[in-house]
Amino acid sequence: MGFKNNPVLQRELLVNLRTNRAFILLAVYQILLAAVTLIAWPSDERLNLTENPPSARRLVDLFFLGQYVIASLIAPSFAAGTISGEKERQTYEMLLASPIRPGAIVLGKLIAALTHLALLIVASLPIIVLFLPLGGVSVYEVAAAYLGLFVSVILFGAIGVFCSSYFSRTSNSLVVSYLVILPLVIGGILLWQFLATDGLLRLKVIVFIVPAFAIAAVILMAAATASRLLYPPDVGSEGKEIIDLEQEAAEAVGLVIQPDQFPDRLFAPPRRDTLMNDGANPVYDKEIHGEIFSQGTLMLRLVIQISILLAIPLMGVLLFWLTPHAPWFAVYVIVFNLLVGPVFLAGTFTSERERQTLDLLLTTTLSPWKIFWGKFIVGFRVAFVLTSFLVWPMLLGIALNPQFYTNWFFIVGLFAIPIAVSVVNAFVAITASLYQNRTVMALMTTYVVLIVLYVIPPGLNTLASTLEFSSSTLQWINWLGVTSPFRALFALPMDQHLFDSDGEIFHEGQPSLVIGYFVCSVLIVAISMLLISVKMKRLGGHLE
Repeated sequence: MGFKNNPVLQRELLVNLRTNRAFILLAVYQILLAAVTLIAWPSDERLNLTENPPSARRLVDLFFLGQYVIASLIAPSFAAGTISGEKERQTYEMLLASPIRPGAIVLGKLIAALTHLALLIVASLPIIVLFLPLGGVSVYEVAAAYLGLFVSVILFGAIGVFCSSYFSRTSNSLVVSYLVILPLVIGGILLWQFLATDGLLRLKVIVFIVPAFAIAAVILMAAATASRLLYPPDVGSEGKEIIDLEQEAAEAVGLVIQPDQFPDRLFAPPRRDTLMNDGANPVYDKEIHGEIFSQGTLMLRLVIQISILLAIPLMGVLLFWLTPHAPWFAVYVIVFNLLVGPVFLAGTFTSERERQTLDLLLTTTLSPWKIFWGKFIVGFRVAFVLTSFLVWPMLLGIALNPQFYTNWFFIVGLFAIPIAVSVVNAFVAITASLYQNRTVMALMTTYVVLIVLYVIPPGLNTLASTLEFSSSTLQWINWLGVTSPFRALFALPMDQHLFDSDGEIFHEGQPSLVIGYFVCSVLIVAISMLLISVKMKRLGGHLE
Protein backbone atom coordinates (compact mmCIF):
# COMPACT_ATOMS: atom_id res chain seq x y z
CA MET A 1 0.00 0.00 0.00
CA GLY A 2 1.50 3.31 -1.09
CA PHE A 3 2.24 6.29 1.07
CA LYS A 4 -0.74 8.29 -0.22
CA ASN A 5 -3.32 5.58 0.53
CA ASN A 6 -1.80 4.22 3.73
CA PRO A 7 -4.48 4.78 6.42
CA VAL A 8 -2.06 4.00 9.26
CA LEU A 9 0.34 6.69 8.06
CA GLN A 10 -2.44 9.24 7.55
CA ARG A 11 -3.99 8.62 10.94
CA GLU A 12 -0.67 8.68 12.80
CA LEU A 13 0.40 11.91 11.06
CA LEU A 14 -2.84 13.62 12.01
CA VAL A 15 -2.52 12.48 15.62
CA ASN A 16 1.17 13.33 16.00
CA LEU A 17 1.36 16.64 14.15
CA ARG A 18 -1.83 18.22 15.47
CA THR A 19 -1.04 17.88 19.16
CA ASN A 20 0.03 20.78 21.35
CA ARG A 21 3.22 18.87 22.11
CA ALA A 22 4.30 19.06 18.46
CA PHE A 23 4.04 22.84 18.26
CA ILE A 24 5.56 23.43 21.70
CA LEU A 25 8.50 21.14 20.97
CA LEU A 26 9.19 22.83 17.63
CA ALA A 27 9.02 26.30 19.19
CA VAL A 28 11.31 25.38 22.12
CA TYR A 29 13.78 23.70 19.79
CA GLN A 30 14.00 26.72 17.52
CA ILE A 31 14.28 29.16 20.42
CA LEU A 32 17.16 27.19 21.95
CA LEU A 33 19.07 27.03 18.65
CA ALA A 34 18.47 30.72 18.03
CA ALA A 35 19.70 31.55 21.54
CA VAL A 36 22.90 29.55 20.98
CA THR A 37 23.45 31.33 17.67
CA LEU A 38 22.91 34.75 19.22
CA ILE A 39 25.30 34.03 22.08
CA ALA A 40 27.95 32.53 19.81
CA TRP A 41 27.84 35.24 17.17
CA PRO A 42 31.07 37.31 17.12
CA SER A 43 30.83 40.82 18.50
CA ASP A 44 33.76 42.16 16.45
CA GLU A 45 33.03 45.03 14.08
CA ARG A 46 35.23 43.52 11.37
CA LEU A 47 35.74 39.80 10.65
CA ASN A 48 38.44 38.11 8.57
CA LEU A 49 36.47 35.46 6.66
CA THR A 50 39.64 34.06 5.04
CA GLU A 51 40.61 32.35 8.29
CA ASN A 52 39.24 29.15 9.76
CA PRO A 53 39.15 29.78 13.50
CA PRO A 54 39.17 26.57 15.58
CA SER A 55 36.51 28.01 17.87
CA ALA A 56 34.06 28.15 14.95
CA ARG A 57 34.73 24.51 14.09
CA ARG A 58 34.28 23.47 17.72
CA LEU A 59 30.99 25.36 17.77
CA VAL A 60 29.72 23.59 14.64
CA ASP A 61 30.81 20.22 16.04
CA LEU A 62 29.00 20.99 19.27
CA PHE A 63 25.93 22.03 17.27
CA PHE A 64 25.76 18.75 15.36
CA LEU A 65 26.63 16.55 18.32
CA GLY A 66 23.93 18.29 20.34
CA GLN A 67 21.36 17.59 17.64
CA TYR A 68 22.58 13.98 17.43
CA VAL A 69 22.09 13.45 21.17
CA ILE A 70 18.71 15.21 21.13
CA ALA A 71 17.57 13.02 18.22
CA SER A 72 18.64 9.89 20.11
CA LEU A 73 16.53 11.03 23.08
CA ILE A 74 13.44 12.07 21.12
CA ALA A 75 13.25 9.33 18.45
CA PRO A 76 12.43 6.44 20.85
CA SER A 77 9.79 8.56 22.62
CA PHE A 78 7.90 8.82 19.31
CA ALA A 79 8.55 5.29 18.03
CA ALA A 80 8.60 3.05 21.12
CA GLY A 81 4.84 3.31 21.62
CA THR A 82 3.72 2.76 18.04
CA ILE A 83 2.73 -0.89 18.47
CA SER A 84 2.76 -1.33 22.25
CA GLY A 85 0.36 1.62 22.44
CA GLU A 86 -2.11 -0.36 20.35
CA LYS A 87 -1.83 -3.20 22.88
CA GLU A 88 -2.38 -0.82 25.80
CA ARG A 89 -5.45 0.68 24.11
CA GLN A 90 -6.68 -2.86 23.29
CA THR A 91 -6.83 -2.07 19.56
CA TYR A 92 -3.98 -4.39 18.55
CA GLU A 93 -6.23 -7.22 17.34
CA MET A 94 -8.41 -4.78 15.40
CA LEU A 95 -5.34 -3.43 13.60
CA LEU A 96 -4.16 -6.94 12.72
CA ALA A 97 -7.64 -7.88 11.49
CA SER A 98 -7.69 -4.97 9.01
CA PRO A 99 -6.86 -5.60 5.30
CA ILE A 100 -3.65 -3.56 5.65
CA ARG A 101 -0.51 -5.60 5.10
CA PRO A 102 1.95 -5.88 8.03
CA GLY A 103 4.68 -4.18 5.99
CA ALA A 104 2.41 -1.19 5.33
CA ILE A 105 1.58 -0.99 9.05
CA VAL A 106 5.24 -0.99 10.05
CA LEU A 107 6.19 1.51 7.34
CA GLY A 108 3.30 3.82 8.23
CA LYS A 109 4.11 3.69 11.96
CA LEU A 110 7.82 4.33 11.37
CA ILE A 111 7.39 7.23 8.96
CA ALA A 112 4.71 8.89 11.08
CA ALA A 113 6.83 8.59 14.23
CA LEU A 114 9.87 10.19 12.57
CA THR A 115 8.13 12.91 10.56
CA HIS A 116 7.99 15.34 13.46
CA LEU A 117 11.62 14.73 14.32
CA ALA A 118 12.58 15.25 10.69
CA LEU A 119 10.79 18.60 10.78
CA LEU A 120 12.89 19.61 13.79
CA ILE A 121 16.11 18.73 11.97
CA VAL A 122 15.06 20.55 8.79
CA ALA A 123 14.07 23.59 10.85
CA SER A 124 17.67 23.90 12.06
CA LEU A 125 19.03 24.32 8.51
CA PRO A 126 18.65 28.13 8.37
CA ILE A 127 20.51 28.47 11.64
CA ILE A 128 23.46 26.29 10.63
CA VAL A 129 23.73 28.26 7.39
CA LEU A 130 24.46 31.34 9.48
CA PHE A 131 27.56 29.61 10.88
CA LEU A 132 29.09 28.88 7.48
CA PRO A 133 30.53 32.39 6.92
CA LEU A 134 32.43 32.10 10.21
CA GLY A 135 34.63 29.40 8.65
CA GLY A 136 35.94 26.21 10.20
CA VAL A 137 33.68 23.88 8.21
CA SER A 138 32.75 23.40 4.56
CA VAL A 139 29.30 23.06 3.07
CA TYR A 140 30.10 19.44 2.11
CA GLU A 141 30.78 18.54 5.73
CA VAL A 142 27.49 20.17 6.75
CA ALA A 143 25.62 18.17 4.09
CA ALA A 144 27.33 14.96 5.22
CA ALA A 145 26.52 15.71 8.85
CA TYR A 146 22.84 16.19 8.03
CA LEU A 147 22.86 12.97 6.00
CA GLY A 148 24.33 11.09 8.96
CA LEU A 149 21.80 12.75 11.26
CA PHE A 150 18.82 11.72 9.13
CA VAL A 151 20.13 8.17 8.77
CA SER A 152 20.69 7.92 12.53
CA VAL A 153 17.16 9.15 13.23
CA ILE A 154 15.71 6.49 10.90
CA LEU A 155 17.82 3.82 12.61
CA PHE A 156 16.77 4.95 16.10
CA GLY A 157 13.13 5.02 15.05
CA ALA A 158 13.36 1.51 13.59
CA ILE A 159 14.86 0.26 16.85
CA GLY A 160 11.95 1.83 18.75
CA VAL A 161 9.32 0.22 16.49
CA PHE A 162 11.14 -3.13 16.64
CA CYS A 163 11.22 -3.08 20.46
CA SER A 164 7.61 -1.90 20.56
CA SER A 165 6.47 -5.08 18.80
CA TYR A 166 7.93 -7.27 21.57
CA PHE A 167 6.42 -5.57 24.61
CA SER A 168 2.90 -4.89 25.79
CA ARG A 169 3.92 -1.79 27.75
CA THR A 170 5.34 1.33 26.16
CA SER A 171 7.54 2.01 29.19
CA ASN A 172 9.31 -1.34 28.73
CA SER A 173 9.89 -0.86 25.00
CA LEU A 174 11.10 2.70 25.64
CA VAL A 175 13.76 1.61 28.15
CA VAL A 176 15.03 -1.26 26.00
CA SER A 177 15.18 1.09 23.00
CA TYR A 178 17.28 3.56 24.96
CA LEU A 179 19.65 0.82 26.15
CA VAL A 180 20.16 -0.41 22.59
CA ILE A 181 20.60 3.11 21.21
CA LEU A 182 23.01 4.22 23.94
CA PRO A 183 26.07 2.30 22.58
CA LEU A 184 25.29 3.58 19.09
CA VAL A 185 25.18 7.17 20.31
CA ILE A 186 28.47 6.79 22.17
CA GLY A 187 30.07 5.13 19.15
CA GLY A 188 28.81 7.87 16.83
CA ILE A 189 30.20 10.63 19.02
CA LEU A 190 33.57 8.91 19.36
CA LEU A 191 33.73 8.31 15.59
CA TRP A 192 32.92 11.96 14.85
CA GLN A 193 35.58 13.20 17.27
CA PHE A 194 38.19 10.64 16.17
CA LEU A 195 37.88 11.67 12.52
CA ALA A 196 37.85 15.40 13.30
CA THR A 197 41.41 15.89 12.00
CA ASP A 198 40.68 14.20 8.66
CA GLY A 199 37.66 15.89 7.11
CA LEU A 200 37.81 13.90 3.86
CA LEU A 201 37.85 10.54 5.61
CA ARG A 202 35.01 11.60 7.91
CA LEU A 203 33.06 12.69 4.84
CA LYS A 204 33.50 9.28 3.18
CA VAL A 205 32.57 7.36 6.33
CA ILE A 206 29.39 9.35 6.89
CA VAL A 207 28.30 9.30 3.24
CA PHE A 208 29.04 5.66 2.40
CA ILE A 209 29.64 3.43 5.45
CA VAL A 210 27.14 4.78 8.00
CA PRO A 211 24.12 4.80 5.61
CA ALA A 212 24.91 1.29 4.38
CA PHE A 213 25.01 -0.06 7.93
CA ALA A 214 21.88 1.84 9.00
CA ILE A 215 19.81 0.92 5.94
CA ALA A 216 20.67 -2.77 6.31
CA ALA A 217 19.73 -2.69 10.01
CA VAL A 218 16.46 -0.85 9.30
CA ILE A 219 15.43 -3.34 6.59
CA LEU A 220 16.15 -6.32 8.84
CA MET A 221 14.26 -4.86 11.81
CA ALA A 222 11.31 -3.78 9.66
CA ALA A 223 11.09 -7.26 8.11
CA ALA A 224 11.26 -8.90 11.55
CA THR A 225 8.55 -6.58 12.89
CA ALA A 226 6.30 -7.23 9.88
CA SER A 227 6.80 -10.97 10.30
CA ARG A 228 5.84 -10.69 13.95
CA LEU A 229 2.64 -8.84 12.97
CA LEU A 230 1.85 -11.44 10.32
CA TYR A 231 2.15 -14.31 12.83
CA PRO A 232 1.53 -12.55 16.16
CA PRO A 233 2.40 -14.64 19.22
CA ASP A 234 0.66 -12.19 21.59
CA VAL A 235 -2.86 -12.02 20.17
CA GLY A 236 -5.55 -12.28 22.84
CA SER A 237 -4.07 -9.82 25.29
CA GLU A 238 -7.19 -9.96 27.50
CA GLY A 239 -6.36 -13.53 28.40
CA LYS A 240 -2.64 -12.97 28.84
CA GLU A 241 -2.46 -10.04 31.25
CA ILE A 242 -0.52 -12.17 33.75
CA ILE A 243 2.36 -14.26 32.43
CA ASP A 244 3.44 -17.49 34.12
CA LEU A 245 7.02 -16.72 35.11
CA GLU A 246 7.94 -20.39 35.51
CA GLN A 247 6.79 -21.20 31.99
CA GLU A 248 8.59 -18.12 30.65
CA ALA A 249 11.79 -19.17 32.42
CA ALA A 250 11.54 -22.64 30.88
CA GLU A 251 11.21 -21.16 27.37
CA ALA A 252 13.67 -18.28 27.82
CA VAL A 253 16.83 -18.06 25.72
CA GLY A 254 19.94 -16.63 27.34
CA LEU A 255 19.66 -15.24 30.86
CA VAL A 256 17.05 -16.97 33.02
CA ILE A 257 15.59 -15.35 36.15
CA GLN A 258 15.51 -17.84 39.04
CA PRO A 259 13.44 -16.26 41.86
CA ASP A 260 14.45 -18.87 44.44
CA GLN A 261 18.19 -18.21 44.12
CA PHE A 262 20.53 -15.36 45.04
CA PRO A 263 20.79 -12.64 43.76
CA ASP A 264 17.63 -13.02 41.64
CA ARG A 265 15.39 -13.14 44.68
CA LEU A 266 16.54 -9.64 45.64
CA PHE A 267 14.61 -8.07 42.76
CA ALA A 268 12.26 -10.88 41.65
CA PRO A 269 11.33 -13.01 44.68
CA PRO A 270 9.17 -16.11 44.16
CA ARG A 271 5.43 -15.94 44.54
CA ARG A 272 4.14 -16.29 48.09
CA ASP A 273 2.76 -19.72 49.00
CA THR A 274 2.03 -18.90 52.67
CA LEU A 275 -0.07 -16.35 54.50
CA MET A 276 1.30 -12.88 55.16
CA ASN A 277 2.47 -11.99 58.64
CA ASP A 278 0.26 -9.82 60.82
CA GLY A 279 0.90 -6.14 60.24
CA ALA A 280 2.57 -6.68 56.86
CA ASN A 281 1.96 -4.17 54.10
CA PRO A 282 -0.28 -5.92 51.53
CA VAL A 283 0.55 -3.33 48.86
CA TYR A 284 4.27 -4.09 49.19
CA ASP A 285 3.59 -7.83 49.12
CA LYS A 286 1.34 -7.58 46.06
CA GLU A 287 3.77 -5.35 44.15
CA ILE A 288 6.93 -7.35 44.81
CA HIS A 289 5.41 -10.80 44.25
CA GLY A 290 2.99 -10.22 41.41
CA GLU A 291 2.52 -6.76 39.98
CA ILE A 292 5.96 -5.51 38.99
CA PHE A 293 6.75 -8.48 36.70
CA SER A 294 3.19 -9.47 35.80
CA GLN A 295 3.97 -8.88 32.11
CA GLY A 296 6.99 -11.18 32.18
CA THR A 297 10.72 -10.68 32.61
CA LEU A 298 11.78 -10.14 29.00
CA MET A 299 12.57 -6.47 29.56
CA LEU A 300 14.42 -7.27 32.77
CA ARG A 301 16.53 -9.98 31.15
CA LEU A 302 17.43 -7.75 28.20
CA VAL A 303 18.36 -4.89 30.52
CA ILE A 304 20.68 -7.05 32.61
CA GLN A 305 22.39 -8.67 29.63
CA ILE A 306 22.92 -5.45 27.68
CA SER A 307 24.19 -3.52 30.70
CA ILE A 308 26.65 -6.21 31.80
CA LEU A 309 27.84 -6.69 28.23
CA LEU A 310 28.80 -3.01 28.13
CA ALA A 311 30.12 -2.87 31.70
CA ILE A 312 32.83 -5.53 31.29
CA PRO A 313 34.87 -3.80 28.54
CA LEU A 314 34.31 -0.41 30.17
CA MET A 315 35.72 -1.76 33.43
CA GLY A 316 38.87 -3.02 31.71
CA VAL A 317 39.46 0.22 29.81
CA LEU A 318 38.51 2.83 32.42
CA LEU A 319 39.56 1.17 35.69
CA PHE A 320 42.82 -0.48 34.58
CA TRP A 321 44.10 1.22 31.45
CA LEU A 322 42.81 4.81 31.37
CA THR A 323 42.51 5.37 35.12
CA PRO A 324 42.30 9.21 34.86
CA HIS A 325 38.99 8.63 33.07
CA ALA A 326 37.61 6.35 35.81
CA PRO A 327 34.66 8.71 36.54
CA TRP A 328 33.23 7.75 33.15
CA PHE A 329 32.36 4.30 34.52
CA ALA A 330 30.31 5.95 37.25
CA VAL A 331 28.71 8.04 34.50
CA TYR A 332 27.66 4.79 32.83
CA VAL A 333 26.14 3.55 36.11
CA ILE A 334 24.23 6.81 36.54
CA VAL A 335 22.92 6.78 32.96
CA PHE A 336 21.76 3.20 33.46
CA ASN A 337 19.82 4.12 36.62
CA LEU A 338 18.45 7.23 34.90
CA LEU A 339 17.02 5.09 32.08
CA VAL A 340 15.92 2.00 34.00
CA GLY A 341 15.08 3.26 37.51
CA PRO A 342 12.07 5.44 36.63
CA VAL A 343 10.38 2.54 34.81
CA PHE A 344 9.66 0.77 38.11
CA LEU A 345 8.33 3.91 39.85
CA ALA A 346 6.77 6.17 37.20
CA GLY A 347 3.92 3.70 36.72
CA THR A 348 3.15 2.95 40.37
CA PHE A 349 0.05 5.19 40.61
CA THR A 350 -0.63 5.86 36.94
CA SER A 351 -1.09 2.13 36.32
CA GLU A 352 -3.81 2.12 38.99
CA ARG A 353 -5.52 5.03 37.24
CA GLU A 354 -5.24 3.33 33.86
CA ARG A 355 -6.85 0.17 35.27
CA GLN A 356 -9.40 2.32 37.13
CA THR A 357 -8.52 0.64 40.41
CA LEU A 358 -7.11 3.63 42.31
CA ASP A 359 -10.48 4.56 43.85
CA LEU A 360 -10.99 0.97 44.97
CA LEU A 361 -7.52 0.93 46.52
CA LEU A 362 -8.23 4.15 48.40
CA THR A 363 -11.46 2.76 49.87
CA THR A 364 -9.54 0.03 51.72
CA THR A 365 -8.46 0.35 55.33
CA LEU A 366 -4.92 1.16 54.20
CA SER A 367 -3.80 4.76 54.62
CA PRO A 368 -2.55 6.62 51.52
CA TRP A 369 0.92 6.81 53.06
CA LYS A 370 1.02 3.04 53.60
CA ILE A 371 0.04 2.56 49.96
CA PHE A 372 2.71 5.05 48.92
CA TRP A 373 5.57 3.49 50.88
CA GLY A 374 4.60 -0.01 49.78
CA LYS A 375 4.85 0.99 46.13
CA PHE A 376 7.92 3.20 46.60
CA ILE A 377 10.02 0.60 48.44
CA VAL A 378 9.32 -2.07 45.83
CA GLY A 379 10.21 0.17 42.88
CA PHE A 380 13.30 1.55 44.57
CA ARG A 381 14.41 -1.93 45.63
CA VAL A 382 14.27 -3.34 42.09
CA ALA A 383 15.95 -0.29 40.51
CA PHE A 384 18.69 -0.19 43.17
CA VAL A 385 19.49 -3.91 42.90
CA LEU A 386 19.72 -3.71 39.11
CA THR A 387 22.02 -0.69 39.39
CA SER A 388 24.18 -2.49 41.97
CA PHE A 389 24.94 -5.16 39.35
CA LEU A 390 27.01 -2.48 37.60
CA VAL A 391 28.56 -1.27 40.84
CA TRP A 392 30.15 -4.68 41.45
CA PRO A 393 32.49 -4.40 38.42
CA MET A 394 33.48 -0.93 39.62
CA LEU A 395 34.20 -2.27 43.11
CA LEU A 396 36.18 -5.18 41.65
CA GLY A 397 38.23 -2.91 39.39
CA ILE A 398 39.08 -0.51 42.22
CA ALA A 399 39.99 -3.36 44.60
CA LEU A 400 42.35 -4.97 42.05
CA ASN A 401 44.06 -1.74 40.99
CA PRO A 402 46.49 -0.37 43.65
CA GLN A 403 46.50 3.03 41.92
CA PHE A 404 43.18 3.82 43.62
CA TYR A 405 44.34 3.02 47.16
CA THR A 406 45.56 6.56 47.91
CA ASN A 407 42.38 8.22 46.62
CA TRP A 408 39.90 7.53 49.40
CA PHE A 409 37.85 10.68 48.86
CA PHE A 410 37.63 9.83 45.17
CA ILE A 411 36.54 6.24 45.90
CA VAL A 412 33.87 7.31 48.41
CA GLY A 413 32.49 9.87 45.96
CA LEU A 414 32.54 7.35 43.12
CA PHE A 415 30.10 5.15 45.07
CA ALA A 416 28.17 7.79 47.02
CA ILE A 417 27.14 9.84 43.98
CA PRO A 418 25.36 6.94 42.17
CA ILE A 419 23.57 6.10 45.44
CA ALA A 420 22.36 9.70 45.73
CA VAL A 421 21.28 9.59 42.09
CA SER A 422 19.24 6.43 42.72
CA VAL A 423 17.37 8.10 45.59
CA VAL A 424 16.72 11.34 43.68
CA ASN A 425 15.55 9.48 40.55
CA ALA A 426 13.16 7.38 42.62
CA PHE A 427 11.51 10.37 44.31
CA VAL A 428 11.22 12.34 41.06
CA ALA A 429 9.67 9.34 39.28
CA ILE A 430 7.08 8.56 41.94
CA THR A 431 6.19 12.26 42.21
CA ALA A 432 5.53 12.33 38.46
CA SER A 433 3.44 9.16 38.83
CA LEU A 434 1.26 10.87 41.44
CA TYR A 435 0.62 13.97 39.33
CA GLN A 436 0.22 12.38 35.87
CA ASN A 437 -2.65 10.27 34.57
CA ARG A 438 -0.74 8.06 32.13
CA THR A 439 2.38 5.98 32.68
CA VAL A 440 4.04 7.16 29.48
CA MET A 441 3.54 10.82 30.41
CA ALA A 442 4.84 10.19 33.93
CA LEU A 443 7.92 8.47 32.51
CA MET A 444 8.60 11.24 29.99
CA THR A 445 8.08 13.91 32.68
CA THR A 446 10.63 12.13 34.85
CA TYR A 447 13.15 11.99 32.01
CA VAL A 448 12.67 15.68 31.19
CA VAL A 449 13.16 16.75 34.81
CA LEU A 450 16.26 14.59 35.25
CA ILE A 451 17.77 15.78 31.95
CA VAL A 452 17.27 19.40 33.03
CA LEU A 453 18.93 18.69 36.38
CA TYR A 454 21.73 16.41 35.17
CA VAL A 455 22.54 17.19 31.52
CA ILE A 456 21.77 20.88 30.98
CA PRO A 457 24.39 22.23 33.49
CA PRO A 458 27.34 20.29 31.93
CA GLY A 459 26.07 21.27 28.48
CA LEU A 460 26.02 24.94 29.43
CA ASN A 461 29.52 24.63 30.89
CA THR A 462 30.83 23.04 27.67
CA LEU A 463 29.14 25.68 25.54
CA ALA A 464 30.53 28.51 27.65
CA SER A 465 34.05 27.07 27.47
CA THR A 466 33.78 26.65 23.69
CA LEU A 467 32.61 30.23 23.24
CA GLU A 468 35.33 31.48 25.61
CA PHE A 469 33.10 33.37 28.01
CA SER A 470 34.56 35.60 30.72
CA SER A 471 35.89 34.02 33.89
CA SER A 472 33.09 35.45 36.04
CA THR A 473 30.44 34.00 33.72
CA LEU A 474 32.22 30.64 33.63
CA GLN A 475 32.35 30.58 37.42
CA TRP A 476 28.64 31.35 37.67
CA ILE A 477 27.77 28.64 35.13
CA ASN A 478 30.11 26.22 36.91
CA TRP A 479 28.11 26.56 40.13
CA LEU A 480 24.94 25.65 38.27
CA GLY A 481 26.48 22.17 38.13
CA VAL A 482 25.56 21.46 41.76
CA THR A 483 22.41 19.77 40.44
CA SER A 484 24.35 17.44 38.13
CA PRO A 485 26.01 14.22 39.34
CA PHE A 486 28.17 14.28 36.20
CA ARG A 487 29.74 17.58 37.24
CA ALA A 488 30.20 16.21 40.77
CA LEU A 489 31.98 13.10 39.49
CA PHE A 490 34.54 15.07 37.50
CA ALA A 491 35.01 17.45 40.43
CA LEU A 492 36.40 14.63 42.61
CA PRO A 493 40.13 15.11 43.32
CA MET A 494 42.67 12.58 42.00
CA ASP A 495 46.37 12.29 42.91
CA GLN A 496 49.36 11.42 40.71
CA HIS A 497 48.96 7.65 41.18
CA LEU A 498 45.90 7.57 38.95
CA PHE A 499 47.88 9.39 36.29
CA ASP A 500 50.61 6.71 36.52
CA SER A 501 53.19 9.36 37.20
CA ASP A 502 55.63 10.20 40.00
CA GLY A 503 55.65 13.90 39.10
CA GLU A 504 53.37 16.76 39.98
CA ILE A 505 50.48 15.63 37.77
CA PHE A 506 47.22 15.53 39.72
CA HIS A 507 43.62 16.70 39.53
CA GLU A 508 42.76 19.08 42.34
CA GLY A 509 39.04 18.88 41.73
CA GLN A 510 36.32 20.92 43.41
CA PRO A 511 35.30 19.34 46.73
CA SER A 512 32.94 22.24 47.38
CA LEU A 513 31.03 21.39 44.19
CA VAL A 514 30.76 17.75 45.30
CA ILE A 515 29.40 18.78 48.69
CA GLY A 516 27.03 21.20 46.96
CA TYR A 517 25.68 18.35 44.85
CA PHE A 518 24.76 16.28 47.91
CA VAL A 519 23.12 19.32 49.53
CA CYS A 520 21.18 19.95 46.31
CA SER A 521 20.11 16.28 46.21
CA VAL A 522 18.70 16.59 49.73
CA LEU A 523 16.78 19.72 48.66
CA ILE A 524 15.35 17.93 45.60
CA VAL A 525 14.18 15.04 47.78
CA ALA A 526 12.67 17.52 50.27
CA ILE A 527 10.78 19.32 47.47
CA SER A 528 9.56 15.98 46.13
CA MET A 529 8.33 14.98 49.60
CA LEU A 530 6.50 18.29 49.88
CA LEU A 531 4.72 17.70 46.58
CA ILE A 532 4.01 14.11 47.60
CA SER A 533 2.53 15.28 50.93
CA VAL A 534 0.18 17.67 49.12
CA LYS A 535 -1.00 14.87 46.85
CA MET A 536 -1.32 12.41 49.74
CA LYS A 537 -3.74 14.78 51.48
CA ARG A 538 -5.84 14.91 48.32
CA LEU A 539 -5.78 11.12 48.05
CA GLY A 540 -6.74 10.81 51.71
CA GLY A 541 -9.84 12.87 50.94
CA HIS A 542 -10.45 10.87 47.73
CA LEU A 543 -10.24 14.04 45.63
CA GLU A 544 -8.93 12.10 42.66
